[in-house]
Amino acid sequence: MKRREFITLIGGAAAAWPVAARAQQPDRMRRIGVLTNLVENDPEGQARDAAFLQGLQQLGWTDGRNVRIDIRRTLGDTDRARRDAAELVALAPDVILTTGSAGVGSLLQATRTVPIVFVTVPDPVGAGYVDSLARPGGNATGFTSFEYGISAKWLELLKQIAPRLARVAILRDTTIAVGTGQYGAIQSVAPSFGVELSPVNVRDAGEIERAVAAFASAANSGLIVTPSAPALIHRNLIITLAAQHKLPAVYFLRAFVTAGGLISYGLDVVDQFRRAAVYVDRILKGAKPADLPVQAPTKYELTINLKTAKALGIEIPSTLLARADEVIE
Repeated sequence: MKRREFITLIGGAAAAWPVAARAQQPDRMRRIGVLTNLVENDPEGQARDAAFLQGLQQLGWTDGRNVRIDIRRTLGDTDRARRDAAELVALAPDVILTTGSAGVGSLLQATRTVPIVFVTVPDPVGAGYVDSLARPGGNATGFTSFEYGISAKWLELLKQIAPRLARVAILRDTTIAVGTGQYGAIQSVAPSFGVELSPVNVRDAGEIERAVAAFASAANSGLIVTPSAPALIHRNLIITLAAQHKLPAVYFLRAFVTAGGLISYGLDVVDQFRRAAVYVDRILKGAKPADLPVQAPTKYELTINLKTAKALGIEIPSTLLARADEVIE
């Protein structure tokens, strides 16, 4: 009998099994869906995948032995995220791991029953993904990335490394709420730092290149790159443009700095994927997302690339170097 025919034959019966009965089948092959936004050969994506898989293995779950993992990669495309989310839900997984607001938003449009564990979501309560951090209440829970207030820290860092800065371009994704929220948070403190802001959308490479080139025509300019899937996907382009136009830039993730960016301040995302494996394990063993509290970051990382600073003619203050978690020579 063909596998598809077999699945069709047992599908109706399996759908009727009580949840408690399923939880009592230790030898049953479990199924995990993963909705991510990075391509398979992206170094950051590989590190995240490895951390999640290692976390699962430490808890007794091995892909191909007692669990099957189905991965969909959205590449930062909102329409594709919706299609991939629907595909994963149709596979009837026991739980789905997803990244960012676009991922969890697409999944919640597709299902209100399949358990979802999210990582790097900035404001799940404000976005309506959960009822509260302590008691999520629905079928989703996970790990937040930061509060909007951290956006002011990015501007503060930029002014510390480039005191004469007068203009700052904010690269943001307007298709997600966090893009607007972060820009608003930076805008609220910009007057106290004496800078003028210019929003730059990150929908595609061409738009980024044209906007940054136009912005960089004036002196005393800099960049802040806020969290979004398109920014991460196009990070090599953004880093190249910053170097080409001699723009000091602050990024939201260490991966930008290891790839040649100047400075970053943000959470350890790879660690969140490792911690997400614990929540996935608990759900596979019968826990409900509604009862698992949403967890906030325990630490933010400051990473500085001195080689890039030298190329830009920037001297990083010793006080900032002393606070750095990692300095790339």
